[in-house]
Amino acid sequence: MSALLEFAIFPTDKGDSVSQYVSQVIEMIRESGVDYQLTAMGTLIETDTLPEALNIVNQAYAILEPHSDRVYSTMTVDIQKNKHNRLKSKVTAIENKIGKVNL
Repeated sequence: MSALLEFAIFPTDKGDSVSQYVSQVIEMIRESGVDYQLTAMGTLIETDTLPEALNIVNQAYAILEPHSDRVYSTMTVDIQKNKHNRLKSKVTAIENKIGKVNL
């Protein structure tokens, strides 16, 4: 199974730049060993199960919660049985049709 989860999470009471907080979340994701892709508006992760993906989101919240009275998050999930490596294969499928795309 493949659980693709795209999410953004950040404190809302820290001004215009929250990169010092978001970078702590990205470091946790990197150290977790899950496949991920950072984008300008959020992060995509791929895990074998939905609970694993949601655990990453819970850990992200646990990192931010001590620093903020309000944490905002958005999340989109795509779960598919009998599939793996979709973080890369979905992009490859498009590139096979139109050529290299910017990530």
